[in-house]
Amino acid sequence: MAPSFDHLRDEDLDEDDFDVDEVDISDIREKYEVQLEQGYDAFVVVDGLPEVTEEQKPKLVKFLLKKLNTVGKTREDLIFMPMGEDGKSLRFAFVEYSDPAEAAAACRQLDLVPLDKKHILRVNKLTDVDRYGREGRIDDEYTPPQIEEFQEKEHLRSFMADPSGRGRDQFVMFRGESVGVFWNNEKDQPENIVDRQHWTETFVQWSPLGTYLTSVHAQGVQLWGGPSWTRQRRFAHPFVNLVAFSPNEKYLVTWSNRPIAIPEEGHPALSVEDHGKNYVIWDIETSKPLRSFAQLDTPAAAEGEAPKKAPKFPWPAFKWSADDKYVARLNPGQSISVYELPRMNLLDKTAIKIEGVVDFDWAPATVQRDGVKNYEQLFCFWTPEIGSNPARVGLMSIPSKQVVRSLNLFSVSDAKLHWQSEGAYLCVKVDRHSKSKKSQATTLEIFRVKEKGVPVEVVDTIKDTVINFAWEPKGDRFVIITTTEPVGATAVPPKTSVAFFCPEKAKGNAVGNFKHLRTLEKKNSNAIYWSPKGRFVVVATVANTQSSDLDFYDLDFEGEKPESDKDLTANLQLMNTADHYGVTDVEWDPSGRFVATWASAWKHSMENGYHLYDFKGEQLREEAIEKFKQWQWRPRPATLLSKEEQKAIRRNLREYSRIFEQEDAERISSADVAVVEARRRLLEEWFAWREAITQEVAEEREIYGLPADPAAELIKAKDAEHAGDAEEQVIEEIMEEVLEETEEIVQ
Repeated sequence: MAPSFDHLRDEDLDEDDFDVDEVDISDIREKYEVQLEQGYDAFVVVDGLPEVTEEQKPKLVKFLLKKLNTVGKTREDLIFMPMGEDGKSLRFAFVEYSDPAEAAAACRQLDLVPLDKKHILRVNKLTDVDRYGREGRIDDEYTPPQIEEFQEKEHLRSFMADPSGRGRDQFVMFRGESVGVFWNNEKDQPENIVDRQHWTETFVQWSPLGTYLTSVHAQGVQLWGGPSWTRQRRFAHPFVNLVAFSPNEKYLVTWSNRPIAIPEEGHPALSVEDHGKNYVIWDIETSKPLRSFAQLDTPAAAEGEAPKKAPKFPWPAFKWSADDKYVARLNPGQSISVYELPRMNLLDKTAIKIEGVVDFDWAPATVQRDGVKNYEQLFCFWTPEIGSNPARVGLMSIPSKQVVRSLNLFSVSDAKLHWQSEGAYLCVKVDRHSKSKKSQATTLEIFRVKEKGVPVEVVDTIKDTVINFAWEPKGDRFVIITTTEPVGATAVPPKTSVAFFCPEKAKGNAVGNFKHLRTLEKKNSNAIYWSPKGRFVVVATVANTQSSDLDFYDLDFEGEKPESDKDLTANLQLMNTADHYGVTDVEWDPSGRFVATWASAWKHSMENGYHLYDFKGEQLREEAIEKFKQWQWRPRPATLLSKEEQKAIRRNLREYSRIFEQEDAERISSADVAVVEARRRLLEEWFAWREAITQEVAEEREIYGLPADPAAELIKAKDAEHAGDAEEQVIEEIMEEVLEETEEIVQ
């Protein structure tokens, strides 16, 4: 608490009361004296208040108190509102909180918050007002600020306008110490846009909509963009290790395994309240920190129990709602904390207590449930079996915190949550064990989120353990990979099976029950990569020293459909099979036309480089690059076309295809013509140079009195010499005569 009249200093005392020299209280004063600078840390100055009279003042204080108590604890008697000589308030107030942390929270969360329609609060620490406003810091005379001349900023979405008009996508490559951004030229050499040495220290990362390229350094994170690739934002989080964006690029989370240490001279972006924290949530637009968090401690083992193993590090530790309005954090086994943005205050001031909670995940899109008109964001969570209580999967609505659907499960070893990209379905992959716990199988619990009552469909025909699951983006089909052998690290990876599922046909717009389409056995596959546009999928074997297969499938093959699949909404066809030795990563481009695979030097040093395929699996390009580390396609923002416009394009796709094919043919032929023209131009340049040199030499010979054609002069001189010697010409003839010829036979 701040000092009051109960804590008077020595100079405030009346010397007549007692003789100071008689009693030495220096040790007591040193121990108990309140330091004024520390005490004032609990005070804030609230500015921007309406002007009120003495009669209106109590009403305003009560109204203001409601706002102030959302971030801490204060009372009416701890709010001092100065009044002017005219009997009206001076439009600001001093407020005392119970501790400095609450005062700091008030500055962070209440500054620029509207009090009403006409007034916006400005909240600052009292110590900051003193620090920046003391004598000598502010000029006595007003000096108008210098307004910088307007400079037009670069368009951060300029990459959407391909100068070639071909709708190419960009990608970034990190190889050696160099980072470069390129246009994809299919079979031809990629067109370099920018290439810089030591652009990052650890890795690069695109923002979710492709606006920024992130570089990571010991001093913090930098965002780059625009046609000239200038630095757009900077976030000074020392020794940052990982970065995560909110879906709409409004906010950024940075994490460092080293707690933040604020030096005595201060930090350019962080404050004393951030000292010792590991996570910082930033506002990208302002580059300012909103709030920082410390690493969660591992729960200690109970007395008599074996020490608990350190849990696997969760990333992202903070998960975002689809519209960036909420961010949530899991406190394993206890609760989920949901924060409102941009104020970063805890929703309803309390965490959502869920005993035993293991994991949760937000719906990737704002879902409109049947019969629900209110705004909501959904997230799902699951809890294991605790004592006699079954495991449970729940679907919760935010901000109401209402559980709109729950499901009890038994004999559960583990569960994984898989949302479909539009939030229409939630698949809970449940690994169940037998009573003896010696065998394990998987069931899929599929929540139909958009249907009334959120019905749950169970796929229990899977006899093996599912090791991978993936929904079709913007679709209702999925692929799984299963194995009969126990999951874990083995010298030789187990054989796997790849199974395809799709709904059966139903009347109208309804989606039928999910049915098994096909299973491919005796595979080595362990990863599934759907095209972002759906329909096409790559089933791959990655990070495997024995196999590196890439299988390209089409689930809407236009050929003849087998009789057994007539009632299903898919027609499966293997289009191609490729092999990329040592492949570690696979990624589709945002248009769904190309697939990049690469072998990263971060994982091994054998045949590092990349391959580029089209969606059919035809290899377009292969390049081996020493110390190749990373490839990332640049994401695109969502289309601006309406659903009707997109449907019209699909209907007329054949017409557009003919136009594009003609343009491609013209481009290829024009490329050939360009080569011929370049050669002709070089030949003409050589002829022109030769003629110029010949003329220059002729002029020099004329100046020095030499013949214009020395060769002709030499021939003429030689002919004249021969003409003078013609009278004394001697002709010699050589004749050969045979004198004797003998033939001898040797036996």
